Amino acid sequence: MDEAIITKNIKEIRQKRNITLERLALVTHLSKGYLCKIEKSQKAPPFSTLNKIAHALGVEVSTLLEEDQGVTSRDVDMVITRKGERKMVVTKGSLYGYTYEAIALEKGGKNMIPYIITPAPEERATFKHQGEEFILVLEGKTEFIYKGKRYIMEKGDAVYFDSGAPHSGSGVGKKKAKLLSVMFNYKRI
Repeated sequence: MDEAIITKNIKEIRQKRNITLERLALVTHLSKGYLCKIEKSQKAPPFSTLNKIAHALGVEVSTLLEEDQGVTSRDVDMVITRKGERKMVVTKGSLYGYTYEAIALEKGGKNMIPYIITPAPEERATFKHQGEEFILVLEGKTEFIYKGKRYIMEKGDAVYFDSGAPHSGSGVGKKKAKLLSVMFNYKRI
């Protein structure tokens, strides 16, 4: 996916909702300068920042990923996402080399945001965002760091945590890790 689409969507949605950069900065606790830089960039910010921005704009993160803003998620009771239908967000540079496969993209009004994440073994970033998160290791091994304490997690291991605390992770070993991550942000603004 072209990351410039994400930054373009942020600006368009903000302007359509008549939200100033000052207001967005106040709500997200990000600086106005940083938000301006994001909107002018060809690279998307880290996922935790996307999450803050989406909630401040009153949309789901998946809305920021949509290539055609005329097509929006549907408010339906249920969606099935086939493996080949997942929208891949390849995260390079500012997204620390992680890849995200969006699950249930078409479900509007969701409180949980599910992804299949492949962490980059050579890159590390610390995340901190409102809400809670659940991670299940589907393949490989991953190092999970929470509040500075390190945990090695293997296939089948899971962790549920307050995502407001500093956390990070990376793949361990030669085989790429795959994680099911479900993020829940209970404080929509």
